[in-house]
Amino acid sequence: MTQRSIDKVKRRIRQKVKGTAEKPRLSVFRSNNHIYAQLIDDVAGKTILSSSTLEEAIATKVESTSTCNASILVGQLIAQRSLEANIQSVVFDRGGRIYHGRVKSLAEAAREEGLKF
Repeated sequence: MTQRSIDKVKRRIRQKVKGTAEKPRLSVFRSNNHIYAQLIDDVAGKTILSSSTLEEAIATKVESTSTCNASILVGQLIAQRSLEANIQSVVFDRGGRIYHGRVKSLAEAAREEGLKF
């Protein structure tokens, strides 16, 4: 997919997926080398929590930050942080990417940790 087509898909998704303070949007961004996850309150326009492979806690545990194993760790960490902040339910935003590979690994790991979406 080209960047232009990914942007079109993102815009289409964002029209339907909105996050609130009670049920924030779990936004996933995947680059070639890293993966990032954020909980966003779209009503207030603020990021509540974030996690990525740039954090030392994750980067030291994996050989490469661009693998499904790294995505699993990011998913687990964002779920743990959200549960500590009393957020049990979120709306998933795959960022215009196909629900496959690293995006799917992150989502499934967050679900296994107790996050509902």
